[in-house]
Amino acid sequence: MSEYDKIRIGLVTVSDRAFRGVYQDEGIPALRAWLEATLLNPLDLHECVIPDEQPVIEATLVDLADLEACDLILTTGGTGPAPRDVTPDATLATAHRVLDGFGEAMRAVSLKHVPTAILSRQVGAIRGKSLIINLPGQPKSIKETLDGVFAAVPYCVDLIGGGYIETREDVLKAFRPKSAIRPRP
Repeated sequence: MSEYDKIRIGLVTVSDRAFRGVYQDEGIPALRAWLEATLLNPLDLHECVIPDEQPVIEATLVDLADLEACDLILTTGGTGPAPRDVTPDATLATAHRVLDGFGEAMRAVSLKHVPTAILSRQVGAIRGKSLIINLPGQPKSIKETLDGVFAAVPYCVDLIGGGYIETREDVLKAFRPKSAIRPRP
């Protein structure tokens, strides 16, 4: 038994082509590898590859937040300006609250690497006790983005009533005010 809270995380790739099997999904494996390398918590992962269809994305987010009670939901893909890129639209349609800082920070991180980051419509939002974050679809961009914004995620999850996420400080140090830090076991 681990001394750390088990964290429930939804991992969602939004891609018509990956859903149809035209190519192998690389988003969920990249997310899983990053989480396993960064978090100390045992993980209860709920993974799915779905098409770029707003009703399907909305239903998936609602299911992961409301039925599966995920503390954190990470989506990859569907965040650009193309007509079928509707992940942010679905996220906002299901959100109870929007966290504008996540979108701003993710674009700022990506802009250090590619000028097209300004085309991203990524958002962060809360549904119930779940934090939902839209990430890019490419493994390299997923890692860069998570490396740039994840330090704020554990405290956000604390504030909305989710599990206590602990990071490997040699990989990424989570930020919490001193009053919110639990003593390490």
